Amino acid sequence: MDELLDTLRAMRLSGGIFLDAEFTAPWCVSAQVGPEDCSPFTAEPRHIIAYHYVTEGRCLLKVDDQNPVEVERGEIVVLPRNDHHVIASATRLRPISADHLINAAPEGGLAKISYGGGGDRTSILCGFLGSDLPQSGLIGLLPSVLKIDAADGASEDWIKGTFQFAARELAAGQANSPLILAKLAELLFMEAVRRYLTTHPPSVNTLAAGTHDPLVGRALGLLHGQIARRWTTDDLARELALSRSAFAERFTRAVGEPPMRYLARQRFEQASLQLRGSADPIARIAYSVGYESEEAFNRAFRREYGVPPATWRQAHTTGRI
Repeated sequence: MDELLDTLRAMRLSGGIFLDAEFTAPWCVSAQVGPEDCSPFTAEPRHIIAYHYVTEGRCLLKVDDQNPVEVERGEIVVLPRNDHHVIASATRLRPISADHLINAAPEGGLAKISYGGGGDRTSILCGFLGSDLPQSGLIGLLPSVLKIDAADGASEDWIKGTFQFAARELAAGQANSPLILAKLAELLFMEAVRRYLTTHPPSVNTLAAGTHDPLVGRALGLLHGQIARRWTTDDLARELALSRSAFAERFTRAVGEPPMRYLARQRFEQASLQLRGSADPIARIAYSVGYESEEAFNRAFRREYGVPPATWRQAHTTGRI
């Protein structure tokens, strides 16, 4: 895993905190970090990683047609590819562009948003990480959204303590606090990736494919980020503006197997991790990796592993596999 994280460190990330947003329910905004947000801190980067730190309240964050991610106070969400996204107090609200709500920053200060219907309050610090170097292939393998809890795991003390210190400085108008938070964001991004790779380790072949062929890397990112979606080879080819045959040949040559076979194997790997590490019902696990019924998942799992998922789970947890 250290080798994978080294590929991200080699991007020499830099960044900043550019926006202090306060919302009151109900509210819903669409957002994406743009070059103008980066310019006070650095030259326009070739690649942008966006993040939001919720300092008060809660919100939902949604990318495209994926399920919304709930973000609570003290949690940080990272968007490795800076996807356009919607943040809201609840589902089924019509978004307004965040660009129209921003109040320009005074000299050296943070831009601000104050918006909403007057209900429960949510406060968010928004920032970015950027690089002028070619994008690491690992970025393409990450999901659209990574979430990390400052109170989760052994890193709780340094994450929570540093953010609290920097937030106090920010409230007091200290000029160094945006830089402190930006550096912490880089460390948090590495921590979020580390945690993701611990549970979803890509194979060497997959990483190499994403690194050496950017289009295949994008396809891998789509598959890993939306593993439950009912993908077809045609769908992926359209996303990349390639013909079906050209995409299938390119993917198979780079990864070593056809796209749908690769997707099936990733689903089995994620399902086996959940079977081994959780008590979730098999039907829920089946749905989370893209199967429409427990019966279909049972049949497919048995073809792959030789036993039904319930038998595999019992045998694994008792040490017989």
